[in-house]
Amino acid sequence: MTSKEPQHGEIPGAPAAVPPPVDEPTEPREPLPPKPDQRAPETVSPTGQATGAPPAAVAQSGAYLTTAHGTRLHDTDHSLKAGPRGPVLLQDHHLREKITHFDHERIPERVVHARGSAAHGVFESYGTAARITRAAFLAEGVRTPVFVRFSTVLGSRGSADTVRDTRGFATKFYTDEGVFDLVGNNIPVFFIQDAIKFPDVVHAAKPQPDREIPQAQSAHDTFWDFVTLHTEATFHTLWNMSDRGIPRSLRMMEGFGVHTFRLVDAEGGTTLVKFHWKPKLGVHSLVWEEAQIAAGVDPDFHRRDLADAIEAGAHPQWELGVQTFPDTEDQMFQGIDLLDPTKIVPEELAPVQPIGLLTLDANPSNFFAETEQVAFHVGHLVPGIDVTNDALMQGRLFSYVDTQITRLGGPNFPQLPINRTHAPVNDMLRDGMHQTAVHRGVAPYRPNSLDGGCPFVAGAGDGAYIESPVPVPESRKVRDAAASFDDHFSQARLFWLSMSEPEREHIAAAYSFELGKCYEKAIKERGLRVLANIDGELCRTVAEALGLPAPEPTVELADPQPSPALSQVGRTWPLDGRIVGIVVPDAGKDVADARQAVLDMDMVPLVVAPTGGDGVQRTYATARSIEFDALLLAGSPSGDAPVDARLLTLVGEAYRHGKALGAYDGGDALLAAAGAQTSSAGVISGDSGTGVLGQVAELLGSHRVWDRFSAHPGV
Repeated sequence: MTSKEPQHGEIPGAPAAVPPPVDEPTEPREPLPPKPDQRAPETVSPTGQATGAPPAAVAQSGAYLTTAHGTRLHDTDHSLKAGPRGPVLLQDHHLREKITHFDHERIPERVVHARGSAAHGVFESYGTAARITRAAFLAEGVRTPVFVRFSTVLGSRGSADTVRDTRGFATKFYTDEGVFDLVGNNIPVFFIQDAIKFPDVVHAAKPQPDREIPQAQSAHDTFWDFVTLHTEATFHTLWNMSDRGIPRSLRMMEGFGVHTFRLVDAEGGTTLVKFHWKPKLGVHSLVWEEAQIAAGVDPDFHRRDLADAIEAGAHPQWELGVQTFPDTEDQMFQGIDLLDPTKIVPEELAPVQPIGLLTLDANPSNFFAETEQVAFHVGHLVPGIDVTNDALMQGRLFSYVDTQITRLGGPNFPQLPINRTHAPVNDMLRDGMHQTAVHRGVAPYRPNSLDGGCPFVAGAGDGAYIESPVPVPESRKVRDAAASFDDHFSQARLFWLSMSEPEREHIAAAYSFELGKCYEKAIKERGLRVLANIDGELCRTVAEALGLPAPEPTVELADPQPSPALSQVGRTWPLDGRIVGIVVPDAGKDVADARQAVLDMDMVPLVVAPTGGDGVQRTYATARSIEFDALLLAGSPSGDAPVDARLLTLVGEAYRHGKALGAYDGGDALLAAAGAQTSSAGVISGDSGTGVLGQVAELLGSHRVWDRFSAHPGV
C-alpha cells in the first residue's frame, strides 16, 4: 500500500463535495455545490414548462442563516428568554417557526414500499418498439430522463434492506408527451389475481397487529395462514423463498411490469406485451447468512451499494425488453392466460426483445424531496400504451391516486419537483392544498369564450391519448374469474424444476425457516400440503426439518419443460462495480499494484487492514464479508501471535458464501487458518497479486463459486 493519500471521493461514500476542515469554519461562504454524482429534478415549472433555471435555483442560497422568509438570523442555539435563566418568550418567532416545521417534517410513509432507494438516469430507445407502439419516447434514438425508485414491500422506512421480500422497481419516464410510470416488481407474478384481495394479502404479510412483530418479514403465522389457504399465491411465494427474494444488489435485480399491457401503433393496431428490465450485470443474490449479517451490521446495504456504485462511476444499466403476444379475443398465449398476474410466459416460448437501455447516472440531492415524495401511478400513461382487463391492474388504477392524496396532503402532488411533467400542462384543475402554480384566466371550464376557448381538446394527430377501442364482452355482471385462473401449481413446479441444485437447497432452507417460525402446527401442515403440489422432494425436505410427515399431493403434478432463464446459475456477467477486498496484515504494506489492477478491471478495491490509516478503507473492526464480491489476501500476520478472530470471521464467511478467494505473499496461511484450503473450488494461490487477481476475476463472472455450496448446505 502506498503512503499517498487518496483523492477525496476516489473511494465512494464521501459525505460532502470537499473534505471538511478539522476546525469549525467561521468565514461566511455560499453553500457548497452538490457532489459530482448527484443531480436534482429538472427545473420545470409546476405546469411543465422549462424554466431554464440552473438546479441551484431550487436549492438553498446565501451564506447566512435565515427564516423561511429570508430574514437573516444571528443565533439559532438559544431561545429568546426573559433573562438568561428566565422563561422562554412567546414572541420568539424563530423558535416557533423552527419547532413547528420540525414537528411536521414527517409525512405518512407508504403503506407498502415504504423502504426505498432511488436514482436519476436516462433511457435511450433502440427504436425496435416503434413497429408496435406510437409512444414517441420509444422511437429510435430518443433519450428520456427518468427517476427510478427501488423498494421493499413489507417493512417500514427504518427496516433493513436485506430482508426476504418482494421488491419494487418503479420507473418514471419524463417524456415529451407526459409522464409514463412503469410501476413493477422484481418478481414477474403477484400473490393475488384481483385487487379486491390486496388489503388481505398486505394485512396478512405486515407485522401482526397485536404485537407489531415481526418487522419486514413473512416468517410468521398470519402470512402463512393466508398464502396456504389462498393458493393462488403459491408461485409468488416460491419466488420469494428462492434466492430471488434477497438480491445481492439493486443493480443486479430484474424488474417486471407484472401485468400484460396493450401497445397501440400509429395505425391503431394493437399488441399485448409484458415488460422486463434485464440488468447488464446479471441477476445475483445474497445467501441467507449474508442477509442476516447485513441486517445487523449494515441495514442500509442495498441503499449504500447503489449510491456508492453511481458515485464511483459504475453506472447501473438495464435493458428494457418486451415479450409480445397477438391481441386475440381470448387474450391467451399457448394456454397461458395473459390477464392472470400470477402466471408468467416462459422466455423460451416468447423471447424478451430489447427495446432500450436505462442508465442510472446520478444520485438524488435530497432524499425527502425526491425519493420520499416521488409519486407513481399505473394510470400515468402516454399515447401508444394502454391497459388491459387484468383485475389486479384495474384496481391499481384507482388505488395509486387515492394513496398519494392521503400521503402527500392533497391532489396537487404532481406539482412537487420530482413529479413534475416535462410536457406543457393546461389541466383546468384549480386550488387545493399545496397549489404552487399561479393560474391565469377566468374560465377553467369547457366550453368557454372568456379565455378564447382555451384549452382545446386534441385529436389523434395532435398527440392526444385515446384509449384503444377494444370490444367489451357482452356478459352478465358477476363476481368471478375465468376457469384458467384456477391453476395455482403448474407454474410453481416449472420454477422449481428450472432451479440448479444449490438454488433448490436454498429454497428448501427458506421454507424450513419461514414455516419453522410459525407457531401453529396446522399452518405448518397446510404449508406442506402446498409444497406437495409443487414437488415431492421439496415437501419431504421441509417436512423433515419441521419434524412432520410429508403429505401426498392433492393435484396431479404437471410435467413442464424447465426454463433455464429462471435460474441464476450457468452464465457469466460483467465485472463493473464489483468490490474486491484487499486484505493486508498491517497498514503499511504496499498493495498499490494489486489495487490499480482492480481499478483497471472497472472494479472497486477496498483495502482492509488491522487499523486505519492513509489508503485504508476498512479495518478488521468495520469489514464484513457481505460487502465484498471477492477477497485478495495479500500476506498473513507474522509472528507467533494468534490470527485476529475478526479476520478469520471475514475469510471464513466469504468461503462459506461461495466467494472467490485469492492469496499471495503468504496469504495461504490465512486461508488455512480460516478453514479454506487452496485445493477447494474457487480458492486461488499464487506468487503475485496481479496474477492471482486475474483468476479471481474470471471466477467473479459467475458471481459465486456454486460448486462450493454442497459443502455448506442451507447457507
